[in-house]
Amino acid sequence: MNKPMASNISTSLIISTYNRSDALELCVKSVLRQSLLPDEIIIADDGSKEDTRELIHQLAASSEVPIIHVWHEDLGFRLASIRNKAIAKASKEYIIQIDGDIVLHKDFVKDHVCFAKKGSFVTGSRVLIGEVLTNQMLAEKKCIVSIRNKGTKNTINGIHLPALAPLLQYYRQWDITYSRGCNMAFWREDLLKVNGYNETITGWGSEDHELVCRLMNSGIHKRTIKFAGIAFHLHHKLSKTDNLHNNKEILNETRKKRLVWCENGISKKKQ
Repeated sequence: MNKPMASNISTSLIISTYNRSDALELCVKSVLRQSLLPDEIIIADDGSKEDTRELIHQLAASSEVPIIHVWHEDLGFRLASIRNKAIAKASKEYIIQIDGDIVLHKDFVKDHVCFAKKGSFVTGSRVLIGEVLTNQMLAEKKCIVSIRNKGTKNTINGIHLPALAPLLQYYRQWDITYSRGCNMAFWREDLLKVNGYNETITGWGSEDHELVCRLMNSGIHKRTIKFAGIAFHLHHKLSKTDNLHNNKEILNETRKKRLVWCENGISKKKQ
């Protein structure tokens, strides 16, 4: 792993959520048991109801890490917008990004920090947790899980051998679509350089791929973290894809024109 700069990196962990407080509770609990804690936790809340706000308040009261709740009104699926709002609020140099239905391996943050390298961003993968095991974990409020548990899928993504991670860091390097918004890490300055997420993308799909495309167009290298940065994805119903066609058109334009900047981006949040 790239260790020389690891101890000097300050981290903001951004967790996106929407009306799933039970999953968010497990997610944050898995963050608070990390072998290396982030310097701050920012909950990017896409308009959740009051139970989510109350949960975050309770978790923040007992957390040694500052937990910041960033919220906007529920006007539909606006993940790009709320992530930009969280990035604008972040005060640390390195941003690790997950979703609120992700449960983390205890070395997740440590792995990402050790893997960090200037001039690049990182995408990871996830182990899928089936519906039965998800329901059991939620009922028991259990945030510890491994690939040995019955009900996990894609278990190769849960093998933890961080010493091997550098060997596969350029796996599918030029494949824009091989990126997971639920497990990514960026230098904050690089996100600002391309104006963050494109908020014209609404509804499920393509917001992470379009951002990846602009980062790569700007000369920031994509690296993949394998055998480290392990994340487990709690089961949920599939999201509606009503606006996916329009989102893909925006992505295609970014590719075709090799755009590095989006007009409808994070700069609005900083004004």
